[in-house]
Amino acid sequence: MDEILAEAGIRTVLTGIRIARMNAVMERWVQSCRRELLDRCLVWDERHLRHALYEYEHFYNRHCAHQALDQAAPLCAVPGPIADPTRIAELNICRRGRLGGVLHEYSYAA
Repeated sequence: MDEILAEAGIRTVLTGIRIARMNAVMERWVQSCRRELLDRCLVWDERHLRHALYEYEHFYNRHCAHQALDQAAPLCAVPGPIADPTRIAELNICRRGRLGGVLHEYSYAA
């Protein structure tokens, strides 16, 4: 397998001996990427694949809610709760589609 990857220009990185969870974390990311992105779009070539993976990485790290982080994204803090009922009634949410609508980001409207 290493020879096949090397021929494709992919460098293999071995998992550290004392880092047992590293493999599980990467398997989870690959599973999420496949389920949320690659199963939903048709990839034309390597350039398109790299662009789609870049967009998914940005989405995953900055907008996607993670249960282990109390519904926060890894690179963004959770906004404070809105306790004022009038603000809740006037809350305006915007949806932005990424990759032609395969991924969706939600944010408060200004």
